[in-house]
Amino acid sequence: MTRLADTARSLFPGVALAALVAMAAQFLSEHYGAPAMLMAILLGIALAFLSEEPRSAPGIAFSSRTLLRVGVALLGVRISTGMVQELGLGLLGLIVGGVLATIGASILAAWVLGRDRLFAFLSGGAVAICGASAAMAISSVLPRREEGERDLIFTVVSVTMLSTLAMIAYPILADRLGFDMRQTGVFLGGTIHDVAQVVGAGYSVSEETGDLATLVKLIRVTMLAPIVLGAALVMRRRAPEGAKRPPLVPGFVLGFLALAALNSAGLLPGWFSEAASAVSRWALLTAIAAVGMKTSLKKLLDVGGPAIALVAAQTAFIAALLGVGVAMIG
Repeated sequence: MTRLADTARSLFPGVALAALVAMAAQFLSEHYGAPAMLMAILLGIALAFLSEEPRSAPGIAFSSRTLLRVGVALLGVRISTGMVQELGLGLLGLIVGGVLATIGASILAAWVLGRDRLFAFLSGGAVAICGASAAMAISSVLPRREEGERDLIFTVVSVTMLSTLAMIAYPILADRLGFDMRQTGVFLGGTIHDVAQVVGAGYSVSEETGDLATLVKLIRVTMLAPIVLGAALVMRRRAPEGAKRPPLVPGFVLGFLALAALNSAGLLPGWFSEAASAVSRWALLTAIAAVGMKTSLKKLLDVGGPAIALVAAQTAFIAALLGVGVAMIG
């Protein structure tokens, strides 16, 4: 008990600071319409000096890793097998294929161009699955490296900004392409990176489109667990001889799958799902604020133009792929 109290005491200042930044980001989001994740990152970067303060550094490090995994695990309460049955095999195949093709094309492009394949996988997964949440989950199973946190922050900032632009532009694009409400819902849910922006774009068209776009987006979120699990297995196999290997299956992936299974079986009461979803959102927001507090703006700018071009190309790729697929399937 004494050791637990000492640990809590050492973590509290940093965790409290990260939570405070998350609350400020949420306030800005609710009152000014700015994406909460983006605000949390930017505010965190402005307070980066706190990660070097001995009193707050342990709690900030704890928030950036442990709270992140808790938040991702709790996303499982939003997933159920019933979602899949509502779409049909054709559209389901298109959505899953779009996710896998985007990640595969990203890694292939990085290999051909001689770029960092880990960054390509990180950004490709964020674009293909669920934006900032996917980026943080994938980052947690990648090997630790000096530029890892810089790449994570850059990916979260870029996909959040592109997702916000897509929220405005894609409903207009869908209308110009002559998509009906069903096609528009699948297109929006299958291409926009973050859940919040999918909701904003879908319901700006109609309630029916918003419901379908949200459903499609959550099906993309279900891809998070198998992708992260596959990455963890590959990284484990490639770990140098004698080095500490990551667990065979990360605990937060097991948590995600367990909660998704319980939700699919109807064993989770509504109040629990709502509470877990709220805790997940706040844990992820606090975690990304902490990651921002550990990131140097100068290092972030070192990512360079090719990385920006890669994320933009990934976004264009999945939009083109889903657009053609939706037009063909109907």
